[in-house]
Amino acid sequence: MTTNSPGLRRVDHVGVIVDDLALVTAFLADLGFTCGDPTHYEGEWIDRINGLDGVQLEMVSANAPDGGSWLELTKFHRPVDRSPAEIQSSNRLGFRHIACVVDDLDAVIDRLRPKGFKPIGEIVNYENVFRLCFVGGPEGPIVELAEELQKD
Repeated sequence: MTTNSPGLRRVDHVGVIVDDLALVTAFLADLGFTCGDPTHYEGEWIDRINGLDGVQLEMVSANAPDGGSWLELTKFHRPVDRSPAEIQSSNRLGFRHIACVVDDLDAVIDRLRPKGFKPIGEIVNYENVFRLCFVGGPEGPIVELAEELQKD
């Protein structure tokens, strides 16, 4: 049996490190997120919290349409990690994907496909509750898109 940890109230946001902040912001806006303007951060406190020296970064908040959660998109200008980003396989250890409920799965896929984003596998019907698929987003993150079939 699992119990709640004392003091945990909610998950506030999830941070995503990106290289092309404009590209990832546009992708999330296409999904329906409300994205803010980039904000620049540097200084001692940002160095200390990241455990890095000389940090210069930009952040964009991408707010979910329900207003309950958001993604923190971060572009490090300094120091830079030169490791290539890639879409991971579905069984890779670590955080796997973010799931989003959409009104019309086909319309979202039609909007994303001309921009180079397409389902990783097939669109499937999950027990007549959801139509869903995984889409490889820019720079590696996987987005699960789910359309409710039995809407209220």
